[in-house]
Amino acid sequence: MAEIKKKILIVEDSRSITGVLKEVLEQEGYTVFVTHDGIDGIRIAKREKPDIVLLDLLLPKISGYEILDMIKKDNSTRHVPVLIISTLDTPESVEKSKLCGAKNFIKKPYNLDDLLAEIKNTLRQGS
Repeated sequence: MAEIKKKILIVEDSRSITGVLKEVLEQEGYTVFVTHDGIDGIRIAKREKPDIVLLDLLLPKISGYEILDMIKKDNSTRHVPVLIISTLDTPESVEKSKLCGAKNFIKKPYNLDDLLAEIKNTLRQGS
């Protein structure tokens, strides 16, 4: 029986970041969904039920905190682990992210190998 690919949703407004990240994650064998705004991110999360969400905090239309809050309050998505990936790495924003339900906080710019290890670790814990 073929292994079911894990699904990753990336909510990030930087197209250069998402392009590289999507390519690397697909090479790792993941199914990747990308959106550049939070409203769309919530819609995709509800439709696709990803195994993990990679979420930026600074987004157009709606903040990453609001998206995280909506994901965690929705019965269909609240179990999905969310990794915050942001330049906004003040102690307050890290703390607020965790309080809102984020699994972890990764500072931009990140080391790709570290990010991949964190994704694998989070997915392992979730299954």
